[in-house]
Amino acid sequence: MSERPSPQEVEIARAGLLEITDAKTVGDAFARVDEVDGVVSVLFHCTLDGYPGWHWTVSLAAVDGDEPTVLEAELQPGQGALLAPDWVPWADRLAEYQASQEADGDDADDDFDDASDEDDSDDDSDEDDDSDEDDDLGDAGDDVYDGVDVDELAPGSQDDGEQGGSDEDSDTDGDEHLDADGDADGSQDDQQDQRG
Repeated sequence: MSERPSPQEVEIARAGLLEITDAKTVGDAFARVDEVDGVVSVLFHCTLDGYPGWHWTVSLAAVDGDEPTVLEAELQPGQGALLAPDWVPWADRLAEYQASQEADGDDADDDFDDASDEDDSDDDSDEDDDSDEDDDLGDAGDDVYDGVDVDELAPGSQDDGEQGGSDEDSDTDGDEHLDADGDADGSQDDQQDQRG
């Protein structure tokens, strides 16, 4: 792979690397790789948490007669480094997912049919339970809902004797007379009914 980098290459490469990362993430220089004519890479151990087996690579341009300069610096995996799995295009992942859903769907349909048969028998027993509760309420359950007698609130359900006075007395309470339609006397609905 390599020889040891010169002290000048290490110094220039480290300076370039410290422009993109903290000094505590850069270990010792351990290798020098000749890439192409005039380009060498200096490799440093990476001490960054979570990147065991990775190394920093700094590429230098070394032209005859000029001082080397930094071309690029990057973090690269070495042998045995922890890597993400290969990228799979979305279309391929989607096709695989749909195929697995279809396979699972066939099994789920069978399970659903079995479960729906059980649910139907449960529904029948629930209806029987509801009718038993209605029978327990008797006549009071038909007329009274949460302590309110619906028949008492309906128009025309009270006798004149129970009202405690004439129609004029009830008007002083702010109540309006309701007609057979259940709305106030002379409302627009009544006028339309008379025309039509």
